[in-house]
Amino acid sequence: MKFGIIKEGKIPADKRVVFSPNALQKFKTTFNEAELFVESSDIRVFSDESYKEAGFEILNDISNCDVLFGVKEVPVEQLVPNKTYFSFSHTIKKQPYNKKLLQACIEKNITLIDHETLVDKNNIRLIGFGRYAGIVGAYNTMRAFGIKYELFSLAKAEKLGSKQDLIARLQKPYMPPLKIALTGTGKVGMGAKELLDDVGYKQVDIQSFLTKDFDEPVYVQLDVEDYYRRIDGKPATKDDFIANPNDYESDFEKFSQVADIVMAGHFYKDGSPKILTKEMLNAPLNQVKVIGDISCDILGPIDSTLRSSTIEEPFYGYYAREDKEVSLDHPAAITVMAVDNLPCELPKDASEGFGEMFLESVIPAFFNGDKDEILKRGTICSNGKLTERFSYLEDYIK
Repeated sequence: MKFGIIKEGKIPADKRVVFSPNALQKFKTTFNEAELFVESSDIRVFSDESYKEAGFEILNDISNCDVLFGVKEVPVEQLVPNKTYFSFSHTIKKQPYNKKLLQACIEKNITLIDHETLVDKNNIRLIGFGRYAGIVGAYNTMRAFGIKYELFSLAKAEKLGSKQDLIARLQKPYMPPLKIALTGTGKVGMGAKELLDDVGYKQVDIQSFLTKDFDEPVYVQLDVEDYYRRIDGKPATKDDFIANPNDYESDFEKFSQVADIVMAGHFYKDGSPKILTKEMLNAPLNQVKVIGDISCDILGPIDSTLRSSTIEEPFYGYYAREDKEVSLDHPAAITVMAVDNLPCELPKDASEGFGEMFLESVIPAFFNGDKDEILKRGTICSNGKLTERFSYLEDYIK
């Protein structure tokens, strides 16, 4: 079987790649019957030369490959019929801007497997860039605080080479005794926690966070049962919340009254209640000055996330009283960081981590008959039609 790494075609360009040169070497060593090729790219974080040095052929045309690996959506005009594509297709939530992409995959008899749909038998995602979204998002949020109060000026993450560079930069400036509330315990939340821990910020329990003062930066990590409560007053559990989100309401105000910074790294399901509302942010006792919405759910659980921001312009001001965007220097502005492609700022680290997960969890399925049905579960369309698992998209592609 022939596998190929495609050049990212979506604009703006993404420097990430599914397999680094080292990961591709491991791929070949582990599954020596595989034939591996790399499409020439002048935008990829790893140069063509680095793949050549690793022993791989660089081609301008890899349409002879059976399986093609990309990160972002493949432009419709670049799709090659009768191939298997891996990418973040952004179609499974019926995103209107990618309707034509899924239609084209069906018309061209393409097997489309989305990185997001690669799950185990318990429906747990196997791969993703969430960890690096958390790492970069936490860094960007602290950078926003420094800029807001003119305390320090940190370089953009994209200008630095690695996670270790981010840590080194954050350890240098004086940091006042801040309180940081971090939501989420998945890959994104744990990525943010990883950075905070590595920088040396102290984690404290909820009671201490709410009631004590500290002489150093501290943070608390919160899960759903910590910031939601049942409307009927019964005990809240994560499993119950997942099953019955309509029975819950936000219990976050106790945190917004003491936290200087909120880092949102939770998973949000459509239909779940708000977490941090404009009413909380406009309340007299609100203490939140900077919000890093790492998960970046627009018009979702964090009311200040009116839109996504960009790597070029990562921050904007939010005026809670009128629920609108304002300039960063507005006297009542809360600074919002809501970049929706954070891992792109650390393309090398993110690509290396992604490739390791892919090799461990996905590639073996090609050589063991897909015994765990990883490829089967992940396939959105094949043989000119939607698979049963994704038949709910039928009305989307009409």
